[in-house]
Amino acid sequence: MNNNNHFEVIIVGGSYSGLAAAMALGRALRKVMIIDSGKACNRQTPYSHNFLTQDGKTPGEISATGKEQALMYNSVSFFSDVATQGVKTQNGFEIKTASGGKFTARKLIFASGIGDILYDIPGFSACWGISVLHCPYCHGYEVRNQQTGVIGNGEYGFELSALISNWTNDLTLYTNGKSTITSEQKSHLEEHNISIEEAEIKQLVHQNGYLQYMLFKNDRKVSINVLYARSPFVQHCAIPEIFGCEITAEGYIQTDASLKTSVHGIFACGDNTTRLRTIANAVSMGATAGMMVNKELIEESFYSIK
Repeated sequence: MNNNNHFEVIIVGGSYSGLAAAMALGRALRKVMIIDSGKACNRQTPYSHNFLTQDGKTPGEISATGKEQALMYNSVSFFSDVATQGVKTQNGFEIKTASGGKFTARKLIFASGIGDILYDIPGFSACWGISVLHCPYCHGYEVRNQQTGVIGNGEYGFELSALISNWTNDLTLYTNGKSTITSEQKSHLEEHNISIEEAEIKQLVHQNGYLQYMLFKNDRKVSINVLYARSPFVQHCAIPEIFGCEITAEGYIQTDASLKTSVHGIFACGDNTTRLRTIANAVSMGATAGMMVNKELIEESFYSIK
């Protein structure tokens, strides 16, 4: 293979976590390739919050600045494409992309994120990240004290309602069908003036992604400004599983404190490894992964000299 296509580290995923890892490795003088499709999971979100020095900026602004700063290091390269295949080689790994790109490296970092499986409710996807939210720490302050709903049921719906009650006193739990909330949980919700609505949701009516009201299948409608939901997800990239990386029961890539996966030479960071889906956490994990990969490369080279 052409040496121009060989790197010390390939990073699959060039959003916040991947760019932070690239910066750490660039500053460690490592030859790095970032492969990214340009489809960050929060690309529809108008503004990002709770990231010190970047509060209130758009996701695009933050990622564009991050990319510019990471690529200031001459040893860092960026390839716009989707990583589709991966194989182990004698000296590391090979990654292939959708357009036919082929790259090899001694180490891999997967910062490839996750894909949300959104509720099959008309209007839901258009509002996702705008007025249908997943994280009150990212967006709760901006929509505080507004007419707010939680879509969920059972233990999950109860726990999310308790969390969201910190930001508003006007809160309803929408179970979207028969409630499985226990009598004890219902009593706790009632104590905090949180009502339960069991009617099935027909549509979320909105304007440019901002909720106006919810329409139910019984043709009743209620005004609402904000809806919180946590959707199931899939890994954006299947290559870690193909390599044999262990996946947790929740569907995340299993890593240790150094962000090593169960496969030697493969690291993972960001949303594909944790519930904590914030830009600040993704950046922190990416920087850590970059440093830990560099540490492993140093140790392997330093102790190999006879």
